[in-house]
Amino acid sequence: MAKGANIDLSGLTTATGPFTVALSWIDPSGEGEADVSVLLVDADGKVGSDADFVFYNQLATADESVRLLGKTPTATGSEDRILVDLDAMRPEVQRVVIAASRYAGATFGALDDLRLAVSDGNGEVLLTFDINDADTETAFIFGELYRRGDSWKFRAVGQGYTSGLAGLAADFGISVDDTDEEEDSRVSSQPSVIPDPDEPGPPPPVITSPPVGSAPAKNGDRPKRVRTSKKKTTVPKAVKVNLAEHPSWQHARLFPVTGLRNDQEREVRATATLLSVMAQVPEFGRRLTARFNAPAGTIQTFAEASFKHGDGKVRPDGVLRVARAGRIWTALIETKTGGNPLKADQVEAYLGVAARHGYETVITLSNDLALDNEHPLKVDKKLLRKVALRHLSWAEVAHEAEMLCLHDGVANPVHAWLLSELLHYLRQDNAGCQGFRDMGAAWVPVRNAVTAGTLRLGDRRAMQVAESWEKLIRQLCLRLSGETGLAIAPVLRKRRDGDASVRRLQTVTSLVESGRMSAEIRIPNAGGPVLLEADLRTGQIETTVEVPAAARARPLTRVQWLLRQLNNAPAELRIEALAPKQKTGPCDLLKNLLTEPGLLIPEDTPQIDTFRLTLATGLGTKRGTEEAGFVRSIDTAIDHFHQEILQVLKLDAVPAAAETRSAS
Repeated sequence: MAKGANIDLSGLTTATGPFTVALSWIDPSGEGEADVSVLLVDADGKVGSDADFVFYNQLATADESVRLLGKTPTATGSEDRILVDLDAMRPEVQRVVIAASRYAGATFGALDDLRLAVSDGNGEVLLTFDINDADTETAFIFGELYRRGDSWKFRAVGQGYTSGLAGLAADFGISVDDTDEEEDSRVSSQPSVIPDPDEPGPPPPVITSPPVGSAPAKNGDRPKRVRTSKKKTTVPKAVKVNLAEHPSWQHARLFPVTGLRNDQEREVRATATLLSVMAQVPEFGRRLTARFNAPAGTIQTFAEASFKHGDGKVRPDGVLRVARAGRIWTALIETKTGGNPLKADQVEAYLGVAARHGYETVITLSNDLALDNEHPLKVDKKLLRKVALRHLSWAEVAHEAEMLCLHDGVANPVHAWLLSELLHYLRQDNAGCQGFRDMGAAWVPVRNAVTAGTLRLGDRRAMQVAESWEKLIRQLCLRLSGETGLAIAPVLRKRRDGDASVRRLQTVTSLVESGRMSAEIRIPNAGGPVLLEADLRTGQIETTVEVPAAARARPLTRVQWLLRQLNNAPAELRIEALAPKQKTGPCDLLKNLLTEPGLLIPEDTPQIDTFRLTLATGLGTKRGTEEAGFVRSIDTAIDHFHQEILQVLKLDAVPAAAETRSAS
């Protein structure tokens, strides 16, 4: 769509159910992000109350007509999704304004490929709107859904604000306060959270305005205002006393993995465990059902229901039903654990059953990952005319559970404990739910061909390895996001990289020419994107980041500032000092620089504005996650780099490069 254009949504799809609005962008720097927000506006152009403002401190409206689904790593960067249930919208709401904002002085002009996409209840993309004229704006209205008679239309807006989220919200009648709250009031308003004792995380930020239906402020009381400043609080570690008499004693678990003897038993227990927690923990169930465009409502789950199919019967692993306003949304679930693949004939049978019963969706759940919204299984497309086929990875299940349990929080302490028990179950090897763990049958032949120098562009197995590499990076970002609570995602810098076939061909070309596969990962506050490179010829993994030098007067002082922080980092860490506009500079190992920091001082120029840090580790040769496996070696490399380098670095607020530019 072009800026200013509008279109009737009813003419684009016959699917029922909520729409999904996705905002996406590419962040070339890897240093910043943007956050989506939604405003429900009446005929006067104002919100009915502060509760009609949905943003990072208030994730949904009271009636669940709008809910933020959170950020998802994509092949091109980051996608922020919003579920909009127009059938549940209050009659007085005339417009649903879709916006986004940046913070800490970041602008939308620094982001590439700003895009809005609207998908129907079956997940089919109905329209897209690209924004190409963003500049100094710190908030942006991407588009809006608005009523026209009995139907809803979409308008491509593309209007920017330089006053940030607070300014945008104020224009729609919201009383805002973007100052920080006092610690005591902030803590008292937090929902109860039971953190993992080894991975504590902050509870969710909360909105301070009164909820819908609350009594108005009394005379003389100061009215509460929406706080648009992000809250970053940390729950202290829970103190637990271990009463075990011997180290061999294991704590009893709600979902044990003992006694699982075969794949069938693993699938049955994994399905029952997941579905039971979804039904009992509303926040968790809602996050997963929203992925499939299910309405917000009461969730009930069932195991191994039997359906007639042809001359026999079929038994899906589970049935998921959501009831709302007299309507029931239903999905059949097929589960696989371990390395077991999905079977096309089995899934096609469930699609046929769903179509005959008027069910909306068939959900497949396995350790495989779906890329670019493409289901990993090829089925007869005729069966998808009435029923949507969606896929979920066990890694994505663990990610959502971890985000709620450790970072976003849930309202009920018992629910938080249930999520922690689910996480413990998913992490056990015998459960078979660890996510993507195998590079596939093509891995060993391709690795051997790279070593022998016989790999060529036309090798189909190389394309399979390139796809597996993408899945591995995607899962890596999901895991790190769940552990840290940060929006960690792959970063690609060019529009053409959004095309899966072009992207994978680039990986194959790199394998043929240099024997390397690479990926950039955006980790907030890392200083820049983290480059991960696997060199199949040398058997090495190199993890690299470029960080701005501290704003210090002398080059030696800048070097010493860095070395003090990296005193306990791996001795083999490679450090390179870069002068402005230079791609290379003096380089040495940390173990040598600790005694002779002057080795990093450039001879031809006294300036240092950036340090390049690289850590090399061994590359596993096997395809799976065993000790010598490739997947495990990638996980280990990024974990060591993140824990021993990125997390110990405290970057200056004003980098040296900025200081140098301002002085000139």
